Amino acid sequence: KQADVVLAMFLRSERFPVEQKRRNFDFYDPITTGDSSLSSCVQAVIAAEVGYDELALEYFTRALYLDLCDSHGNTADGVHVANAGGVWAGIVHGFAGMVEQGNHLEFTPRLPAGWEGLNFQLQRHGTTVRVDLDPDGLTLTVRAGSGVPVRNGDEVVLVTADEPLRIER
Repeated sequence: KQADVVLAMFLRSERFPVEQKRRNFDFYDPITTGDSSLSSCVQAVIAAEVGYDELALEYFTRALYLDLCDSHGNTADGVHVANAGGVWAGIVHGFAGMVEQGNHLEFTPRLPAGWEGLNFQLQRHGTTVRVDLDPDGLTLTVRAGSGVPVRNGDEVVLVTADEPLRIER
């Protein structure tokens, strides 16, 4: 149904180098049946991480429309709540490329081709951050709170309300 190794790479992203993720994804993707409501959203995130942009968008779209189009024929029994969270993860972790590193966040923006942009907010340790993603990168703006540490190149900087951070693609 779904590749547990691909799920593990999503859940413990920091433990897998990109090349290992790509090799594992290349092996498991063709043999994953996708019968699980969690398959498409997880496959979308990892496809985005390894640079398979079109495939990431394809998987994301499947996850997005799972209940809207009753793709599995069982939405009448209730929505797939974990998949809804997976759609959020596709945006935040897949397209914005956010990875929690314990003491800071990292972002690798990769907005799908043809999209003008998207934005979302997140909370981290009492700080509210707005993320504005566009074709060229993303901008982090603190809306409330003391700030959030984010890797920018080789250094970790504190993003505050007074100093938004731009990360180029």
